[in-house]
Amino acid sequence: MEFDPMRPKWQQIAEEITRRIASGEYPAAHQLSEVRLASEFGVNRDTMRKATKALRESGTITTVPNMGTFVRSTEGGQDSE
Repeated sequence: MEFDPMRPKWQQIAEEITRRIASGEYPAAHQLSEVRLASEFGVNRDTMRKATKALRESGTITTVPNMGTFVRSTEGGQDSE
């Protein structure tokens, strides 16, 4: 990914992850690894943490203590079947 030098990298990464979720590349309940994503995007973990924080605040992902960070369902509620 080529970064726009006029915009924060964390914001561009958050947008790319959102695109991947929307396209189905990262489906609901997909676990996201900050370490792997930081390596993939070529950024440090602090930058990746800012991106995941923004995604959590927007409701796109959720972090479960001692479990990890996951893509949230885009459905209005839980799947019953």
